[in-house]
Amino acid sequence: MMRFHHRRGPGSARLLGTLVFGAVLLAGCGAPDAPTPAFSGDFTEFPLSVGAQIIAPSDTPPAEPSTCEPQPSLRPGPPPSDGALGKIRARGAVVVAVDQNTNLFSFRDPTTGTLTGYAVDLAREVARDLLGDPGKVEFRPLGADDGAALLSDGDVDMIVRPTALTCDGTRGVEFSTVYLDTARRLVVRTGSGISGPEDLARRRVCTHHDPAAISALMRIAPKATILAVPDWDDCLMAIQQRQVDAVAGAAVLAGLVAQDPNLQIVGPGSDSARYAIGVAPGNDDLVRSVNGTLERLRADGTWTALYDRWLSPLGPAPAPPVAEYRD
Repeated sequence: MMRFHHRRGPGSARLLGTLVFGAVLLAGCGAPDAPTPAFSGDFTEFPLSVGAQIIAPSDTPPAEPSTCEPQPSLRPGPPPSDGALGKIRARGAVVVAVDQNTNLFSFRDPTTGTLTGYAVDLAREVARDLLGDPGKVEFRPLGADDGAALLSDGDVDMIVRPTALTCDGTRGVEFSTVYLDTARRLVVRTGSGISGPEDLARRRVCTHHDPAAISALMRIAPKATILAVPDWDDCLMAIQQRQVDAVAGAAVLAGLVAQDPNLQIVGPGSDSARYAIGVAPGNDDLVRSVNGTLERLRADGTWTALYDRWLSPLGPAPAPPVAEYRD
Protein backbone atom coordinates (compact mmCIF):
# COMPACT_ATOMS: atom_id res chain seq x y z
CA MET A 1 0.00 0.00 0.00
CA MET A 2 1.28 3.38 -0.89
CA ARG A 3 1.11 6.11 1.78
CA PHE A 4 1.09 9.78 1.05
CA HIS A 5 2.79 12.26 3.49
CA HIS A 6 1.51 15.82 3.58
CA ARG A 7 4.19 18.39 4.36
CA ARG A 8 3.21 21.55 6.23
CA GLY A 9 4.70 24.76 5.06
CA PRO A 10 5.91 27.58 7.38
CA GLY A 11 2.73 29.50 6.79
CA SER A 12 0.63 26.73 8.25
CA ALA A 13 2.79 26.58 11.38
CA ARG A 14 2.50 30.29 11.96
CA LEU A 15 -1.26 30.15 11.54
CA LEU A 16 -1.56 27.32 14.03
CA GLY A 17 0.62 29.19 16.55
CA THR A 18 -1.45 32.33 16.16
CA LEU A 19 -4.67 30.46 16.80
CA VAL A 20 -3.30 28.75 19.89
CA PHE A 21 -1.90 32.04 21.32
CA GLY A 22 -5.21 33.79 20.70
CA ALA A 23 -7.08 31.02 22.47
CA VAL A 24 -4.81 31.34 25.49
CA LEU A 25 -5.38 35.08 25.64
CA LEU A 26 -9.15 34.68 25.45
CA ALA A 27 -9.11 32.03 28.14
CA GLY A 28 -6.88 34.03 30.49
CA CYS A 29 -8.35 37.50 30.17
CA GLY A 30 -12.02 36.90 30.68
CA ALA A 31 -14.15 40.05 30.61
CA PRO A 32 -12.34 43.25 29.51
CA ASP A 33 -11.33 45.77 32.19
CA ALA A 34 -13.42 48.89 32.68
CA PRO A 35 -11.96 51.96 31.00
CA THR A 36 -9.76 54.23 33.16
CA PRO A 37 -11.85 57.17 34.40
CA ALA A 38 -10.89 60.54 32.97
CA PHE A 39 -9.40 63.17 35.30
CA SER A 40 -11.21 66.43 35.79
CA GLY A 41 -9.50 69.76 36.40
CA ASP A 42 -6.09 70.99 35.36
CA PHE A 43 -4.27 70.75 38.74
CA THR A 44 -3.95 74.53 39.03
CA GLU A 45 -5.77 74.61 42.38
CA PHE A 46 -3.79 73.38 45.40
CA PRO A 47 -5.25 72.71 48.85
CA LEU A 48 -4.23 75.04 51.66
CA SER A 49 -1.92 73.73 54.38
CA VAL A 50 -3.39 72.09 57.46
CA GLY A 51 -4.39 74.68 60.04
CA ALA A 52 -4.40 77.58 57.57
CA GLN A 53 -6.88 80.39 58.22
CA ILE A 54 -8.06 83.04 55.77
CA ILE A 55 -8.68 86.45 57.36
CA ALA A 56 -10.67 88.97 55.32
CA PRO A 57 -9.71 92.68 55.28
CA SER A 58 -10.95 94.57 58.31
CA ASP A 59 -12.67 97.95 58.29
CA THR A 60 -11.02 98.74 61.62
CA PRO A 61 -7.36 97.63 61.58
CA PRO A 62 -5.44 97.56 64.87
CA ALA A 63 -4.06 100.85 66.13
CA GLU A 64 -0.39 101.67 65.74
CA PRO A 65 1.57 100.37 68.74
CA SER A 66 2.94 103.75 69.77
CA THR A 67 3.93 102.53 73.22
CA CYS A 68 4.59 98.87 72.44
CA GLU A 69 7.97 98.20 73.99
CA PRO A 70 9.35 94.97 75.41
CA GLN A 71 9.44 94.69 79.17
CA PRO A 72 12.92 95.28 80.64
CA SER A 73 14.59 92.10 81.85
CA LEU A 74 16.82 91.17 84.81
CA ARG A 75 20.38 92.39 84.97
CA PRO A 76 23.14 89.76 84.72
CA GLY A 77 24.54 88.78 88.11
CA PRO A 78 26.65 86.15 89.88
CA PRO A 79 24.99 82.76 89.31
CA PRO A 80 23.87 81.00 92.53
CA SER A 81 24.65 77.36 93.17
CA ASP A 82 21.04 76.26 93.59
CA GLY A 83 17.77 77.03 91.81
CA ALA A 84 17.32 76.45 88.09
CA LEU A 85 21.05 76.76 87.39
CA GLY A 86 21.84 74.13 90.03
CA LYS A 87 19.45 71.66 88.38
CA ILE A 88 20.97 72.32 84.96
CA ARG A 89 24.50 71.76 86.27
CA ALA A 90 23.46 68.55 88.01
CA ARG A 91 21.84 67.33 84.80
CA GLY A 92 24.85 68.34 82.72
CA ALA A 93 22.85 69.83 79.87
CA VAL A 94 20.55 72.75 79.03
CA VAL A 95 17.19 71.58 77.66
CA VAL A 96 15.99 73.96 74.95
CA ALA A 97 12.78 73.91 72.91
CA VAL A 98 13.15 75.12 69.32
CA ASP A 99 11.07 75.10 66.20
CA GLN A 100 12.57 72.58 63.77
CA ASN A 101 11.05 73.72 60.49
CA THR A 102 12.25 77.29 59.96
CA ASN A 103 15.14 77.47 57.53
CA LEU A 104 18.23 79.32 58.80
CA PHE A 105 16.61 80.01 62.17
CA SER A 106 16.22 76.47 63.54
CA PHE A 107 15.97 73.53 61.15
CA ARG A 108 17.31 70.05 60.43
CA ASP A 109 20.18 70.01 57.95
CA PRO A 110 18.97 67.84 55.03
CA THR A 111 22.44 66.32 54.63
CA THR A 112 23.36 65.50 58.23
CA GLY A 113 19.92 65.45 59.87
CA THR A 114 21.24 67.56 62.76
CA LEU A 115 19.58 70.67 64.14
CA THR A 116 21.26 73.87 63.05
CA GLY A 117 20.55 77.56 62.56
CA TYR A 118 20.65 80.91 64.33
CA ALA A 119 18.55 79.85 67.34
CA VAL A 120 20.53 76.63 67.74
CA ASP A 121 23.83 78.51 67.82
CA LEU A 122 22.35 80.95 70.33
CA ALA A 123 21.38 78.09 72.65
CA ARG A 124 24.85 76.61 72.34
CA GLU A 125 26.39 79.92 73.44
CA VAL A 126 24.28 79.81 76.60
CA ALA A 127 25.56 76.28 77.29
CA ARG A 128 29.14 77.43 76.66
CA ASP A 129 28.91 80.00 79.44
CA LEU A 130 26.86 77.93 81.85
CA LEU A 131 28.46 74.49 81.45
CA GLY A 132 31.74 75.24 79.67
CA ASP A 133 30.73 73.26 76.57
CA PRO A 134 28.51 74.48 73.68
CA GLY A 135 27.61 70.89 72.91
CA LYS A 136 25.83 70.31 76.23
CA VAL A 137 22.36 71.12 74.91
CA GLU A 138 19.37 68.81 74.59
CA PHE A 139 16.88 70.10 72.03
CA ARG A 140 13.15 69.46 72.19
CA PRO A 141 10.67 70.07 69.35
CA LEU A 142 8.44 73.09 69.77
CA GLY A 143 4.91 72.80 68.42
CA ALA A 144 2.61 75.45 67.06
CA ASP A 145 1.74 76.81 70.53
CA ASP A 146 3.78 79.36 72.49
CA GLY A 147 5.59 76.70 74.53
CA ALA A 148 4.51 78.07 77.92
CA ALA A 149 3.25 74.63 78.98
CA LEU A 150 6.67 73.11 78.34
CA LEU A 151 8.21 75.65 80.71
CA SER A 152 5.58 75.34 83.44
CA ASP A 153 5.77 71.53 83.38
CA GLY A 154 9.55 71.66 83.66
CA ASP A 155 10.06 69.79 80.37
CA VAL A 156 12.47 72.44 79.07
CA ASP A 157 14.68 75.13 80.59
CA MET A 158 14.15 77.74 77.91
CA ILE A 159 12.56 78.42 74.53
CA VAL A 160 14.15 80.01 71.45
CA ARG A 161 11.50 80.40 68.77
CA PRO A 162 11.03 82.53 65.62
CA THR A 163 8.06 84.44 67.04
CA ALA A 164 8.24 88.12 67.93
CA LEU A 165 7.24 89.49 71.31
CA THR A 166 3.69 90.81 71.56
CA CYS A 167 2.75 94.14 73.12
CA ASP A 168 1.02 92.48 76.07
CA GLY A 169 3.66 89.77 76.51
CA THR A 170 3.01 86.05 76.93
CA ARG A 171 1.47 84.58 80.06
CA GLY A 172 3.57 82.04 81.89
CA VAL A 173 6.87 83.12 80.34
CA GLU A 174 9.71 85.32 81.61
CA PHE A 175 11.90 86.83 78.88
CA SER A 176 15.54 87.66 78.44
CA THR A 177 16.64 90.94 76.94
CA VAL A 178 15.94 91.32 73.22
CA TYR A 179 18.57 89.45 71.21
CA LEU A 180 17.25 90.39 67.76
CA ASP A 181 15.35 93.45 66.52
CA THR A 182 14.38 93.23 62.85
CA ALA A 183 12.06 95.32 60.67
CA ARG A 184 9.01 93.63 59.15
CA ARG A 185 9.22 93.39 55.36
CA LEU A 186 7.85 91.34 52.45
CA VAL A 187 8.94 88.39 50.33
CA VAL A 188 7.57 88.42 46.77
CA ARG A 189 8.22 86.65 43.48
CA THR A 190 10.75 88.41 41.28
CA GLY A 191 8.92 90.62 38.79
CA SER A 192 5.69 90.65 40.80
CA GLY A 193 5.43 94.45 40.72
CA ILE A 194 5.05 94.55 44.50
CA SER A 195 7.55 96.89 46.13
CA GLY A 196 5.94 97.56 49.51
CA PRO A 197 2.81 97.33 51.67
CA GLU A 198 1.06 99.96 49.57
CA ASP A 199 0.83 97.40 46.73
CA LEU A 200 -0.99 94.76 48.80
CA ALA A 201 -4.55 96.08 48.47
CA ARG A 202 -6.89 93.34 47.17
CA ARG A 203 -4.03 90.83 47.30
CA ARG A 204 -3.50 87.77 49.49
CA VAL A 205 -0.55 87.77 51.92
CA CYS A 206 0.79 84.91 54.03
CA THR A 207 2.14 85.23 57.56
CA HIS A 208 2.54 83.15 60.73
CA HIS A 209 -0.59 82.69 62.81
CA ASP A 210 0.86 84.26 65.97
CA PRO A 211 -0.96 87.42 67.17
CA ALA A 212 1.99 89.80 66.71
CA ALA A 213 2.48 88.87 63.04
CA ILE A 214 -1.22 89.07 62.17
CA SER A 215 -1.72 92.38 63.99
CA ALA A 216 1.30 93.94 62.28
CA LEU A 217 0.14 92.82 58.82
CA MET A 218 -3.37 94.16 59.41
CA ARG A 219 -1.83 97.55 60.25
CA ILE A 220 0.54 97.85 57.31
CA ALA A 221 -1.83 96.32 54.71
CA PRO A 222 -5.43 96.80 55.93
CA LYS A 223 -6.93 96.00 52.52
CA ALA A 224 -5.09 92.71 52.05
CA THR A 225 -6.52 89.25 52.67
CA ILE A 226 -4.36 87.33 55.16
CA LEU A 227 -3.48 83.65 54.98
CA ALA A 228 -2.36 82.74 58.52
CA VAL A 229 -0.45 79.44 58.79
CA PRO A 230 1.15 77.46 61.67
CA ASP A 231 4.58 77.05 60.02
CA TRP A 232 6.66 79.49 57.98
CA ASP A 233 7.37 76.69 55.49
CA ASP A 234 3.65 76.80 54.69
CA CYS A 235 4.13 80.39 53.52
CA LEU A 236 6.97 79.31 51.24
CA MET A 237 4.77 76.65 49.67
CA ALA A 238 1.86 79.05 49.34
CA ILE A 239 3.84 81.68 47.42
CA GLN A 240 5.49 79.03 45.23
CA GLN A 241 2.07 77.61 44.36
CA ARG A 242 0.76 81.14 43.73
CA GLN A 243 -1.83 80.87 46.48
CA VAL A 244 -0.55 84.20 47.85
CA ASP A 245 1.11 87.25 46.33
CA ALA A 246 3.50 87.94 49.20
CA VAL A 247 4.78 86.78 52.57
CA ALA A 248 5.04 89.24 55.47
CA GLY A 249 7.53 88.66 58.27
CA ALA A 250 10.84 89.68 59.80
CA ALA A 251 13.93 87.58 60.58
CA VAL A 252 12.45 84.38 59.14
CA LEU A 253 12.25 85.92 55.64
CA ALA A 254 15.99 85.22 55.25
CA GLY A 255 15.29 81.50 55.26
CA LEU A 256 12.57 81.77 52.61
CA VAL A 257 14.63 83.60 49.99
CA ALA A 258 17.59 81.29 50.67
CA GLN A 259 15.48 78.35 49.46
CA ASP A 260 14.15 79.88 46.24
CA PRO A 261 16.14 82.12 43.87
CA ASN A 262 12.88 83.36 42.36
CA LEU A 263 11.98 85.17 45.58
CA GLN A 264 13.23 88.49 46.91
CA ILE A 265 12.81 90.68 49.99
CA VAL A 266 11.24 94.08 49.27
CA GLY A 267 9.71 97.04 50.99
CA PRO A 268 10.80 99.57 53.54
CA GLY A 269 10.87 98.20 57.04
CA SER A 270 7.73 98.79 59.07
CA ASP A 271 7.52 98.35 62.85
CA SER A 272 10.13 96.09 64.40
CA ALA A 273 9.81 92.46 65.40
CA ARG A 274 11.69 91.80 68.64
CA TYR A 275 12.85 88.36 69.72
CA ALA A 276 13.79 87.18 73.22
CA ILE A 277 14.55 83.87 74.94
CA GLY A 278 11.69 82.50 77.07
CA VAL A 279 12.23 81.07 80.57
CA ALA A 280 9.78 79.81 83.20
CA PRO A 281 8.67 82.45 85.73
CA GLY A 282 10.56 82.20 88.99
CA ASN A 283 13.80 81.05 87.37
CA ASP A 284 15.40 84.46 87.81
CA ASP A 285 18.87 82.95 88.11
CA LEU A 286 18.57 81.42 84.64
CA VAL A 287 17.26 84.69 83.17
CA ARG A 288 20.26 86.57 84.60
CA SER A 289 22.63 83.92 83.25
CA VAL A 290 21.11 84.08 79.75
CA ASN A 291 21.32 87.87 79.82
CA GLY A 292 24.98 87.58 80.77
CA THR A 293 25.58 85.46 77.68
CA LEU A 294 23.76 87.99 75.49
CA GLU A 295 25.93 90.76 76.91
CA ARG A 296 29.04 88.78 75.96
CA LEU A 297 27.75 88.14 72.43
CA ARG A 298 27.17 91.85 71.89
CA ALA A 299 30.59 92.80 73.25
CA ASP A 300 32.94 90.20 71.72
CA GLY A 301 31.58 90.25 68.14
CA THR A 302 29.84 86.86 68.31
CA TRP A 303 26.43 88.52 67.84
CA THR A 304 27.55 90.00 64.50
CA ALA A 305 29.20 86.74 63.44
CA LEU A 306 25.97 84.80 64.03
CA TYR A 307 23.97 87.39 62.13
CA ASP A 308 26.35 87.26 59.18
CA ARG A 309 26.29 83.47 59.13
CA TRP A 310 22.52 82.97 59.21
CA LEU A 311 20.65 86.21 58.50
CA SER A 312 22.76 87.91 55.82
CA PRO A 313 19.91 87.67 53.22
CA LEU A 314 18.25 90.44 55.26
CA GLY A 315 21.17 92.77 54.53
CA PRO A 316 24.28 93.91 56.40
CA ALA A 317 24.34 93.20 60.13
CA PRO A 318 22.99 96.13 62.17
CA ALA A 319 24.19 97.05 65.64
CA PRO A 320 23.04 94.58 68.32
CA PRO A 321 19.91 95.65 70.20
CA VAL A 322 20.61 97.55 73.40
CA ALA A 323 19.74 95.65 76.56
CA GLU A 324 17.15 97.18 78.91
CA TYR A 325 17.01 96.13 82.55
CA ARG A 326 14.50 96.76 85.31
CA ASP A 327 16.88 96.39 88.27
